[in-house]
Amino acid sequence: MSDPVFLITGASSGIGAATARLASAAGYRVVLAARSTDKLAEIATELGGEERALALPCDVTEWEQQQAMVQTTLERYGRLDVAFANAGFGASRGFLNETPEFWRSMVLTNVYGAALTIRAAFTALKEARGHLLLTGSVAGRRALPGSLYSCTKWAVTAMGEAARQELEGTGVRVTLIEPGAVDTPFFDSRGSGRLDAEDIARTVMFAVSQPAHVDVNEILVRPTRQP
Repeated sequence: MSDPVFLITGASSGIGAATARLASAAGYRVVLAARSTDKLAEIATELGGEERALALPCDVTEWEQQQAMVQTTLERYGRLDVAFANAGFGASRGFLNETPEFWRSMVLTNVYGAALTIRAAFTALKEARGHLLLTGSVAGRRALPGSLYSCTKWAVTAMGEAARQELEGTGVRVTLIEPGAVDTPFFDSRGSGRLDAEDIARTVMFAVSQPAHVDVNEILVRPTRQP
């Protein structure tokens, strides 16, 4: 099959799941990666089963699992056109809040995990002249009081630009997606005035649907009501 392949980490819910649905509707075969395998399997079945959607367990902080994720993608689908490093989670603000262990897990997932996704997909994306996307945040453009999460997203902002510079001339495009407040499992409760995950998924698809000579490097998307 020649249909392009779209890999998404953190695909079991929120922005990742919404992006998988829109990518599938646009004709991509999708590879869904996350630690929550039950949800992944449900989404993969919804999107057409293994011929169109592949569910792969992956802890993005483990290099061997990221390697296996990309290798399985290439073995099953023969190519990798888009890699979306989307896995991540937040923490309460305040340098005396959360445990050091929680901090460590967040930093490893948000920063190290994103870097490992780039590393794992790097060669395949170059071969496909594909597209690398990373989930940043408005918090990665301005520091938030006491927010280590904000610090991790500043790192992702720099990572996107560092990857873009290294990939310059290869045909691979790099896009940093920077959501504002989105009504996803990131928050403990639903709130009014937030974006839906589908709003960010449409932003992702806007970036990947541009002509090959157009590289949308950064997209900041906030709710109208967010100050």
